[in-house]
Amino acid sequence: MVVDFIPFRFSINTVVIAGTCLWSLSLYLGLSSIRDGIIEGLNRWFNFAERSLYISQEEFDKTRDARESQNAFYASLFSIIPFFILGGLCNWGVELGLGQSWSISMGILACIACGVYELGRRST
Repeated sequence: MVVDFIPFRFSINTVVIAGTCLWSLSLYLGLSSIRDGIIEGLNRWFNFAERSLYISQEEFDKTRDARESQNAFYASLFSIIPFFILGGLCNWGVELGLGQSWSISMGILACIACGVYELGRRST
């Protein structure tokens, strides 16, 4: 069905997608201080950018709580993008060094290690 609309073929390598997602999850868990800084910076930037759209202070204050909550949600959602890029680079490095068969295995090991680290960091 989709092939009828697209005049060319492209292949999707699912091993690369899975490895990149695993590496990005492990980096997201392991680098929590960087993650929090990215979320805070994006939240500040979203609030500043949205403030410039309002002319009067009364109109801005009317829906401030809802907008700040929405901006916090968007900031946490968009904070995944840098970790996804770094995860792709880590996956590419593992594939170059050890081969494609090791990329998912190393991603799973990294996720487990960073998850245990995050649990230990939070308990103290």
